[in-house]
Amino acid sequence: MTVGALTFINGRVFTGASETAFASAFRIVDGLVDWVGDAADVVESDAVDLGGRTVLPGLLDSHTHPALLAGTAAAVECFPPAITRIDELVETLGRHAATVSGPDAWVLGRGFDDTKFPGGRMPTASDLDRIETDRPVLVWRCDAHSAVCNTRALEIAGITASTPDPDGARFERDVDGRPNGVLTEIAAVEAVAAFIPAPSRDEQIDAIVIIGEELSSRGIVAVCDLLSSRIDRPLETFRAAAARGLRTRVALYPGWDPAEPLADLVADDREGQVRIAGVKVVLDGAYSNRTAWVHEAYPDSCDHGLRLVDDADVLAAGDWARRNGVQLAVHAMGDRALDRVVELFEEQEPWLDGIPSVRIEHATIVSDAYLARLRSARMAFGIATHTVFFFAEYDGYEKALRVEQVPDAYPIARLYAGLEALALSSDRPATAWSGADDVMLSVEAAVRRRTYDGAEFGAEAAITVPQALLLYTSRAALLSPLSGVGSLTPGLDGSFAVLDRDVFSVPADEIAAVRVAETWIRGERVFVR
Repeated sequence: MTVGALTFINGRVFTGASETAFASAFRIVDGLVDWVGDAADVVESDAVDLGGRTVLPGLLDSHTHPALLAGTAAAVECFPPAITRIDELVETLGRHAATVSGPDAWVLGRGFDDTKFPGGRMPTASDLDRIETDRPVLVWRCDAHSAVCNTRALEIAGITASTPDPDGARFERDVDGRPNGVLTEIAAVEAVAAFIPAPSRDEQIDAIVIIGEELSSRGIVAVCDLLSSRIDRPLETFRAAAARGLRTRVALYPGWDPAEPLADLVADDREGQVRIAGVKVVLDGAYSNRTAWVHEAYPDSCDHGLRLVDDADVLAAGDWARRNGVQLAVHAMGDRALDRVVELFEEQEPWLDGIPSVRIEHATIVSDAYLARLRSARMAFGIATHTVFFFAEYDGYEKALRVEQVPDAYPIARLYAGLEALALSSDRPATAWSGADDVMLSVEAAVRRRTYDGAEFGAEAAITVPQALLLYTSRAALLSPLSGVGSLTPGLDGSFAVLDRDVFSVPADEIAAVRVAETWIRGERVFVR
């Protein structure tokens, strides 16, 4: 339904302008917000009556992976809470294998979390060999940094006892030194995944359109894809999806590959509904499997995690971003990785106006001192972080964090007060939970600071519902060049979500049950539940 001018009345409209900015009516003209105010001032007889329902600005997911989803559309989901045992993983992959045709076809899955398995045991090739021995099987771990494959997949990739580990990664081995199918960190995974036949371009385009429809069902109208190079020609492919019906605004951040440096951009690459917004460097691993790069060894170990790229590559990516007028996004979870980002860039001059030149992705451990260092730097920094991580992956964090680190782990209240360019986000599908891009799940975790099993996690870092929603709307819009979205303000996109319950008044433990009833993008209703 598309109309040149539409007025909406009798809503509880959270405009996103501030924590307390509410209205009861607004008007959209030619896709843009024209007026926001009081329903009592509306004279139109054909106004759309919202029936007292709560309205939010269209939501932004500032760190997610639609390209990864499109490139692995053939993978079956193996996320918690549905799968919490290795036998359940094997059974799910086995059922999926029966639907995969062709003697050489790969059986793929994604999303398992070994920390939730009895004893925290990682599955191995011997487990997956129960599914198939003639065809290759590979399943990505929930962080998307690691995976497990069967013996046949190792054979196809040519990985044997004499194969050296890739830089910044490991082929895990049994007691006799033979690869056991566990692929720790991206380079090890890619050594096997490179042999998986890519979906056709048409299949990828169709998958992206479907992903856009899923995003609309969450009220999400704009996303940042933080590793869009998971598919070939991402800009061209996403724009083809837009021509085929994708309505979501998409900011693309291809990964930096020193072996194949990115070509310089032209002006059109940085404009429009789908645009190149930056470049991403993955500096370290993840806390949930102890591969984040840390100063002090993980509890009961001598392990400091993994550093995945050296300074020269990070700086080269930064030079490319500066030259092309886009952002540098750095994946940094461990405290040592976070320190290194600041050490490399704090004295550099920012190259972008209005948004941070350097985004830090995830930023697990942020102390008062570190936040003060970010604020005092010459460089303009921003952060995309999460609450769904500690909610979903508590089992891993409980074993990876030292007790004294917990107050500094995802300290959202501290970040909210001290850093303007800040967003909450899902990291889907690299998050150990089914439906990790459900914004209300993250909002409840931000408000309650409780994990999936009810454990308290840093209660002092809790924020309010309006604050959490700002980190998915107007505050999130300050982090990236997704211009025109984030608030219901005259001149901006007429994009908004209508909720089935009032998220501002439901009990805190019911926030995650709130659903999006309708989503509108630029004055057009694109989703109705």
